[in-house]
Amino acid sequence: MQKRKLGTGGAQVSAIGIGAMSFTDFYGPTDEKKSHQILSTALDLGIDHLDTSNVYGMGKSEQRIGSFLAKQGAARHDMFKIATKAGICSSEDGQRYFDNSPEHLMAELDGSLKRLGVDVVDLFYVHRRDQNIPIEDVTETLVGFIKTGKIKQFGFSEIAPTSLARSAAIHPVGAVQSEYSLSTRTPELGLLQKTAELGASLVAFSPVGRSLLSDHPHNREKAESMGFLKNNPRFMEPNLTMNINAVDGFRKFAKELGVKTSTLAIAWLLHQGSHVLPIPGTRSTTHLKELAKGVDLKLGADELGLIEKLLPLGWAHGERYSQAQWVGPEKYG
Repeated sequence: MQKRKLGTGGAQVSAIGIGAMSFTDFYGPTDEKKSHQILSTALDLGIDHLDTSNVYGMGKSEQRIGSFLAKQGAARHDMFKIATKAGICSSEDGQRYFDNSPEHLMAELDGSLKRLGVDVVDLFYVHRRDQNIPIEDVTETLVGFIKTGKIKQFGFSEIAPTSLARSAAIHPVGAVQSEYSLSTRTPELGLLQKTAELGASLVAFSPVGRSLLSDHPHNREKAESMGFLKNNPRFMEPNLTMNINAVDGFRKFAKELGVKTSTLAIAWLLHQGSHVLPIPGTRSTTHLKELAKGVDLKLGADELGLIEKLLPLGWAHGERYSQAQWVGPEKYG
């Protein structure tokens, strides 16, 4: 498995990782056994970058990783490079809000470490910015966590390049996590460039467009069974049918190359910069193997040029988030 650097001074990690939201029921039913099978297959493939969060299944994702690691004995500390997150909260009436206070972040970090069964994580993200607290102050809090030895690096999820620059002026930022794929290319409006400039990793979630960039994209019936996709503009008609049809040429090209569409999508993303780290999520070991093959697929200028013609900037129908889903991520560009 090809390795890439995680962050400014971080360890070498596999070129692709695993987004462990799929260890919960977010994209469909799963259980601990299936999650453990994914982790075991990941190790067989040389994948050692795990990305989770305290809110994925309200701790369930971390618990399932922790129960797998617990079976490994002392070796559990060296098997994976683990990233987790905190900062998203829910009130008693179900309203979502964000808390970047030192007290909240420390308490949630301690809870994550306990569920994972480890003493330190390689990367700790602020999952969403609390706009009431200057990012410089949040950065100082995170630097304090490094000094305590509970985290090795820190990062932010879904922030603008300007916010990254403000934080990096205080302390090097290990990574910024953002949706990035052939269907969502917003990071190319400055985040891709700024992370490279500052030596931070760009950790790309949903790298196969939440199934659109695959051989079997979700139909409307499937989307309606998932809380997130049910109201997502790209998975509502008529956008969904237009998006599926728009990717037909890309699917045909993948077939001509003798690979799966998701394999080609991962390969394209890895060609966008040596600091880009895709973290696809899956509940299928077969699909995980297909995704991993994208690491070894080399694309030349002709292939990349053709992909650009097949799926040019702005081809996707509908915004990537609904109005409610846009609460939290920083817009830019």
